[in-house]
Amino acid sequence: MHKKYFSANKPLQYFFIIITCFIFFAACNSPYVSKKRGYYTIELPERKYQKFDQPSFPYSFEYPVYANIIQDSTYFDNNPENSYWRNIDFPQFHARIFLSYKEIGGKALYKIKQPNGQYKDSFTTNVFDKMVADAFTLTNKNNVVSNAIKDSLIHTPNGIGGVFFKVGGNAATAKQFFLSDTVKNFIRGALYFDVTPNADSLRPVQDFLQTDMEHIINTFKWKNNE
Repeated sequence: MHKKYFSANKPLQYFFIIITCFIFFAACNSPYVSKKRGYYTIELPERKYQKFDQPSFPYSFEYPVYANIIQDSTYFDNNPENSYWRNIDFPQFHARIFLSYKEIGGKALYKIKQPNGQYKDSFTTNVFDKMVADAFTLTNKNNVVSNAIKDSLIHTPNGIGGVFFKVGGNAATAKQFFLSDTVKNFIRGALYFDVTPNADSLRPVQDFLQTDMEHIINTFKWKNNE
């Protein structure tokens, strides 16, 4: 019975075979449309600021209420030069701004690697020109992964000068700066993320935190100059 049915309906069989083949080849020849890479939606908090003004510190500034200021016992495996080094943590973004303060004319401790692989303490004097050169050198270390480094002069409402660095590409730190009165105080700030650097996915957060960095800079004051 089945053989007779299919024999009697061969034209119908051919029709379905042709349609199936047409759909198959049409699908194969359809142009490929790439999908845009997506990232998780990041909820940005409302901007509000509070003042950091510890009695013994040589500086003060305003920082976001969604950040925490902590003292770290080490700075990239080195001991902080003095007790005025602070980290501004942004737990929501797994980000941190390292603040390293130096007194111009003060003593600095450096770790020098010896031939045997061990490190030896070496003391030197903080010279303004050298600290500026070191800030540019540290920024330019990102040249391997960056596609551009732009620096711009800073002059704040409080009369403080410095330089702001924007590092393009997948650099470990895309935003850096230093501030100084050139005679007594020098501080450097660098924004880092505790994630694998990806310029595209981090851009919204980097742009958001850059505004916070600019607020920190514009409200910054040297207290020992007052």
